[in-house]
Amino acid sequence: MSDWKAICRIDDIPVLGARRVARPAGLDVAVFRNAENQVFALLDRCPHKGGPLSQGIVFGTSVACPLHNWSIGLQDGCAKAPDEGCTPKFAVWVENDVVHLDAGELASHAIELQRPTAGPSLRNA
Repeated sequence: MSDWKAICRIDDIPVLGARRVARPAGLDVAVFRNAENQVFALLDRCPHKGGPLSQGIVFGTSVACPLHNWSIGLQDGCAKAPDEGCTPKFAVWVENDVVHLDAGELASHAIELQRPTAGPSLRNA
């Protein structure tokens, strides 16, 4: 049985938008809400160039990455063809309008992933 952590009320997530959940280690988790009040959670990182998916626009069961408009499925975290790649998804449970995430996943899932750094790279001299 999972240990669920209450994150927020469903009304705290904008319709067709997201709310970020900070973690002690690893990147934030983006919690999305669509027009049908379905709630999904993905790592806040596009599989393409690492864009913050929480800043994207939700449509149906997808989110558009704000950097290059890749369409990412909210149910599986995967880019829609012809694009390729996936971002980790997180289990969500909604009860009495309270959104919960799996505490074990928050603590350990995809904590090794980082957001790419923009700008010139350092070279060894």
